[in-house]
Amino acid sequence: MTSESTSSSQPPIVVVMGVSGCGKSTVGQRLAVALQVPFLEGDDFHPAGNVARMAAGVPLTDADREGWLRTLAGHIAEADRQRQGLVLSCSALKRSYRDMLRAGSDRLRFVFLHGDAAVLAKRMAARTRHYMPASLLDSQLATLEPPAPDENALAFDVTQATEVVVASVVASLQLPP
Repeated sequence: MTSESTSSSQPPIVVVMGVSGCGKSTVGQRLAVALQVPFLEGDDFHPAGNVARMAAGVPLTDADREGWLRTLAGHIAEADRQRQGLVLSCSALKRSYRDMLRAGSDRLRFVFLHGDAAVLAKRMAARTRHYMPASLLDSQLATLEPPAPDENALAFDVTQATEVVVASVVASLQLPP
């Protein structure tokens, strides 16, 4: 994807991705405000069975994630059809998952939040209202396929301040802050 396609008159569609505890929701919410577009929390679209599996400490399979990813791709496609912007949080751990999401719009950009396992574990342990147990972090890190250079993702270390990440994303999308 070229920067030309993201700097058009249409607002951007962005997926903030990474393993649990990386700050997808926080960055996503603040990025949506900065871009003046809606924010969707990807976890809200998991079917009850997926939530129950994760809450029980059972990692999701590709088959478990497929319907969820198709639902998210549908929201991306709808934003694209309506020529609207969108920020969506989604782990998007594998390239094949990102490819499913990309099918919704050629305007889609990924923001990859990554970090040291110890930092991520500490963040997860500090969360009080999330069904994803810290015990699943290792399986997510094992599943993670960081975006390849040809995916044109923006990558940020989780230790960077949220404001710095958001400002950098806005600048990278060639939009006024």
